[in-house]
Amino acid sequence: MSEKYLAQPDLAFIDEVVGFGAEDLKKCYQCATCSVACPIAPDNSPFPRKEMIAASWGLKDKLISNGDIWLCHQCGDCSDLCPRDAKPGDVLAAVRYAAINEYAQPKFLANAVKDPKKLPFLLGIPAIWFAILAYITMTGGDAMTKLFHNFGLEWSHGGHDVIAHANFISTWFVDLTFVPLAAFVVIVFGLGLKRFVADIHANAVAEGKTDKKTLDLKGFFQAIIKVLPTVLKHDKFNECTTNQDRATPHMMVLYSFIGLFVVTNIFFVVLYVFHLPGPYSQLNPVKWLANISGAALVIGSVLMIKNRMDKKDQVSSYKDWYILGLVLALGVTGLLTEMSRLAGSEYISYFIYYLHLIAIFNLFAFLPFSKMAHLVYRFTAMSYAEYGNRK
Repeated sequence: MSEKYLAQPDLAFIDEVVGFGAEDLKKCYQCATCSVACPIAPDNSPFPRKEMIAASWGLKDKLISNGDIWLCHQCGDCSDLCPRDAKPGDVLAAVRYAAINEYAQPKFLANAVKDPKKLPFLLGIPAIWFAILAYITMTGGDAMTKLFHNFGLEWSHGGHDVIAHANFISTWFVDLTFVPLAAFVVIVFGLGLKRFVADIHANAVAEGKTDKKTLDLKGFFQAIIKVLPTVLKHDKFNECTTNQDRATPHMMVLYSFIGLFVVTNIFFVVLYVFHLPGPYSQLNPVKWLANISGAALVIGSVLMIKNRMDKKDQVSSYKDWYILGLVLALGVTGLLTEMSRLAGSEYISYFIYYLHLIAIFNLFAFLPFSKMAHLVYRFTAMSYAEYGNRK
């Protein structure tokens, strides 16, 4: 037999996938009902039967570099119709998280995010950091004002006649924390995606899914543009039947993050380019967008949590609850920070703002290592499928 066809099982990988929520993997007896049931699987080499076989055999390299695992939206149709209750949808979700864990670097952060015992560590680092920044802001006013003045900068952006969070933790400190953090996240994603795209292309060539030996970057970027409307409209979610109710809360969370991203960037420019510090009026249209996005984030995340709790036959592991809890905490603390400020509760507002910053730090610092990274990897895989005409 040619070495090309030798199976080299990775038992540690099987254990890893099972630990991520694929407890029923070994129930599968390859009847192919899942591939027949899936409403969004491509006709040429459909999923998830072949992925179930590869997972059962521990064929890590074959699975991790398989773009098809990301085309699955965990509709639940395959799991509902599986005669052995092997839950193929949950298996592919576990495989996707294993892929995130594989491509994310540095590895110690990836391992920390997936380990519930490390949660106090993940929360403690930003908690201590922002407590230090709050102490410096509130006690070192004169010294910091003089230091910043030497560089031609203004130390505090908050007025003394209103409740301003910049008087609790300086806007400079917040931005000097999150701007480098954003750069770190972009670099981590960039390095991971470079390997990811190279791997799925090599896998597609080896399996005959494409005859393009070399990746055409221009064609790939054109495919990205074509796929964007599909993602924004959640078309694939709407093709599902069993879990079609997931589409609305997912869209709410997606658009709330887009809205908050726009708001953050507008106020960043307003502050540092036009030198107009907050707090800003509630009549400001940008504030409307911020408040609507925050409310949508809370409602969407609550609906997602309710949906997951209602699905008794769907496996929910730590990776799921970690990101759902974090998104909900982000939305709730953001709204309560604003509400308590408007109510005149200065120290309550400062404390909730402190919690809000911790939630933001955890969400974005560990974004490439958490389940939420699927937003980036799935979009990339869908773009590659468009590029390779696997729709």
